[in-house]
Amino acid sequence: MSSKKIGFWSVWALGVGGIVGGLFPALGVVIQIADAGAPLAFAIAGIIALITTYAYAKLSVAHPCRGGTVTFLNQAFGLGLFSGTLNLLLWFSYVVMLSFYLQAFGSYGISLFTESTQPIWKHLLISLAILGTTGLNLLTANHIGKSQIWIVSFKLGILILFIIMGSSHIDISRLAPASVSSLQSIFAGAIVIFLSYEGFELIANTAEDLVNPKHTLPRVYYSVIGFVILLYVLIALVTLGAEPIEQILAAKDYTLAEVAKPIMGQFGAVLMNYCGSFINSLS
Repeated sequence: MSSKKIGFWSVWALGVGGIVGGLFPALGVVIQIADAGAPLAFAIAGIIALITTYAYAKLSVAHPCRGGTVTFLNQAFGLGLFSGTLNLLLWFSYVVMLSFYLQAFGSYGISLFTESTQPIWKHLLISLAILGTTGLNLLTANHIGKSQIWIVSFKLGILILFIIMGSSHIDISRLAPASVSSLQSIFAGAIVIFLSYEGFELIANTAEDLVNPKHTLPRVYYSVIGFVILLYVLIALVTLGAEPIEQILAAKDYTLAEVAKPIMGQFGAVLMNYCGSFINSLS
């Protein structure tokens, strides 16, 4: 086996890391749109992502290469204006998604510093995140895969601890159906959160470096999306059940860190900030 080859868990970590990173900026926005219907919005977006991964699993096995979605579009429509336009739209969606992540990185990271220096630190942290991820991409696929396992394991450990500890703080009345927004608001929230799920596309780009892609890729796709749907819904339920909606919306740019304070204490809030900023920028 070539040293460059990566295994199931490396790609699984890459897929989960690419998706879960969107939770930090999106959670507050989705709650603002869908109110107590946010867990349902997360579930709807996840189901759409799960359906989409079926196509990606088939295409990734048929065309195992680092081009991912770009290759799929070129294979389907040929090289021309139509495929080129779609690829540009894909590129633009990545720019928007990365901007979304970087904004969260800055918003979570600055809470670790004094208020007077926060504007400076926000720009500095975002710049460091760009340089850090650029440097990480200069490494080989094998090294990137191994680093993702450690980074994502740390991130998931904090989020799972948040769910476990937060389950005892849930006030069921805050999750009552009467407080759920309209179906239109829920679907609008699902559209926003689907931007986060879009990270599963990164799995397609690993096919050329993956051990036995024909059998491994479908398992990675479905297990990643299934796990993230469960994780997202549980986090949304804990967040809405643990804090009044007004407090959540007041801190929508760093919702998880704010909700973590009464659940995990100040140390837990710092951990969530660390997870939402420094660790999140690398995964």
